[in-house]
Amino acid sequence: MFLTISTTGTPERPATDLGFLLHKHPDKAQTFSTSHGTAHVFYPEASAERCTAALLLEVDPVALVRRGKGKGRGGAPDSALAQYVNDRPYAASSLLAVALSSVFKSALRGVCTALPGRAEAPMPLRVEVPALPARGGAELVHKLFGPLGWTSVEVEPVALDQKFPQWGDSRYVQLVLEGELRLADALRQLYVLLPVLDDAKHYWVAPDEVDKLLRAGEGWLAEHPEQKLITSRYLSRRWGLTRQAMERLELVRLAETDDLEVEAVDNAVDETTDTEDKPVPLAEHRRDAILEALRGAGASRVLDLGCGQGQLVQALLKDVRFTEIVGVDVSVRALTIAGRRLKLDRMGERQAARVTLLQGSLTYTDKRLAGYDAAVLSEVIEHLDLPRLPALEYAVFGSARPQTVIVTTPNVEYNVRWETLPAGHVRHGDHRFEWTRAQFRAWAGAVAERDGYGVEFVAVGPDDPEVGPPTQMAVFSRNDKTETEKEAKAA
Repeated sequence: MFLTISTTGTPERPATDLGFLLHKHPDKAQTFSTSHGTAHVFYPEASAERCTAALLLEVDPVALVRRGKGKGRGGAPDSALAQYVNDRPYAASSLLAVALSSVFKSALRGVCTALPGRAEAPMPLRVEVPALPARGGAELVHKLFGPLGWTSVEVEPVALDQKFPQWGDSRYVQLVLEGELRLADALRQLYVLLPVLDDAKHYWVAPDEVDKLLRAGEGWLAEHPEQKLITSRYLSRRWGLTRQAMERLELVRLAETDDLEVEAVDNAVDETTDTEDKPVPLAEHRRDAILEALRGAGASRVLDLGCGQGQLVQALLKDVRFTEIVGVDVSVRALTIAGRRLKLDRMGERQAARVTLLQGSLTYTDKRLAGYDAAVLSEVIEHLDLPRLPALEYAVFGSARPQTVIVTTPNVEYNVRWETLPAGHVRHGDHRFEWTRAQFRAWAGAVAERDGYGVEFVAVGPDDPEVGPPTQMAVFSRNDKTETEKEAKAA
């Protein structure tokens, strides 16, 4: 997957200024990790008269399969082989658009501290994309790029097979754009229109895609004659998001017509009483789910095992039904930060009596942890090496044995929905593993059966129909009959 950006220069304004504008030095070949492979930036030519920057995206085919089946995510619903045999490693698409936004982030914003005047001025540009999927053919390519200020839009269809011209043309074209534009404008157009022409996206289209579209389309999309088609395809025909984007683009058009700021046109809503829903952070979803499970279990004395900096302890303290809260962590530094967060030194006597912070390792049995109603292991198990996990299981389920145990951990299947997470990477550098839903259920089921617990599973965060929720939670409830039998044997 490949494109080049070329410019010409003069002795006063050498073409190698392109390196400053892209923030990539012409004398270096640089490599960047992206969500689906490796991006390479290099300069086939770099002189004062002419300079060309090349972006080569080397796609990881295994990551494509892992990222799921279905249109727009590396496969196709009408072919069993489509997840393995497809055009994604070769044809410019949303994969290349994401690489553009990641590798040339500052250039997309038009930021160049070294040459600020150069970044704001149009410059002679030639953009070449050798293999561009174009659902709509050459005519659509002209309709999309033609109104954007390019003096030349050359589109050459690629034959299905040059040896058999009677088979006709493929849906791919070779694209060459020439004209005088700001580099940032050219990059933004490519960022939006590459996936539009492919009519597919390899990642889940979330509501924040509307903001990305409007940022990249600033200055050209509101007046584009194919605005509706661009918006619909860019947002994967999600009609709610498309309608929202179109409404906001109409506000931009009205504001530009009257030479006003958008806020001056859209002044019907008082910001002090704004009721627009804001995205809820995943950590908040997780705490809410844990608190709901603890309340449902009727727990009042709770252990937060691996409490970290005390966010969950702080939330528990706000509910008077939790009469005793113990936070345990192996890190003294984390416990110190938790103490500051909770303001233990200024806490009233009655409130302070409800909370205790203890240093301890969760892989060793600890008599101080016995006799509690519930224990929470929130985003803890994935920080352990797998060979040490049985020790934690025994310390919690075999020794401490609270009535309820709540365990949350990342769902690795959901990682494909994060555009910026490189393929094959875990969510945090300290995660030793991340499990699929099937792996987590198998582990939890085995622990429950061995230690005399029942277990139920709860989805935390948006539950995607293909890959499930971002966080998976297991709620273990101790089998009192089994517990009685154990106590009788011990006696």
